Amino acid sequence: MASTPVTALPDLWDRLTGTQPDPRLWVVLATLAAAFAVILPHPVWRVSRNAITIAHEGGHGLVALLTGRRLTGIRLHSDTSGLTVSRGKPHGVGMILTAAAGYTAPPLLGLGGAALLAAGRVTLLLWLATALLIAMLVMIRNAYGALTVIVTGGAFLLVSWLAGPQVQAAFAYTVVWFLLIGGVRPAFELQAKRRRGGAGDSDADQLSRLTHVPAGLWLFLFHAVSLCALIGGGRWLLQV
Repeated sequence: MASTPVTALPDLWDRLTGTQPDPRLWVVLATLAAAFAVILPHPVWRVSRNAITIAHEGGHGLVALLTGRRLTGIRLHSDTSGLTVSRGKPHGVGMILTAAAGYTAPPLLGLGGAALLAAGRVTLLLWLATALLIAMLVMIRNAYGALTVIVTGGAFLLVSWLAGPQVQAAFAYTVVWFLLIGGVRPAFELQAKRRRGGAGDSDADQLSRLTHVPAGLWLFLFHAVSLCALIGGGRWLLQV
């Protein structure tokens, strides 16, 4: 009985680092359709966009930590907006990278996920996502944000532990397609808001004040990153 934990650790490691066979093309296309189904209809997008907000604010928080800033809290709101607060110099490279990380985080996470799936690392992707959500939960500072992250993390945890390989693959592909495609839409939404004179304190406007580069050029960067990630990630997922 005492040897069970010892033998379980290698099995756990093998499960984490092992590869899974690629799903059939029809499964990949079906997950692509599922992602479109929760992104394109506006009423559904108002709910599913919460997941993009998690990635957006998580991107701010992660880069803040990586650049030596002190992350003090993250808030997620029911209107799918969010706020990440960090302490440090109010200017400089660290602040610029932190501000730029929001809109670029979802598509870049999708691109990284597509690379893992192309390598057959379905389980690793699910576990990494779960670990990131747990780490983010520690920094959440409001009830709605905590609920959103718990529900999202719970879905990843249940699928990674209880579902079979085919269900895991379908779930993982849907999530990655969602990040890749859903990461494109917010930049267009921000562009529309700015055209109407709104979103004066957006990430692009903050970056403009920090760098003296026009907000429109930062918006162009958000578009370029999201579209390039979609093209590159899509090629990996479709194996073309």
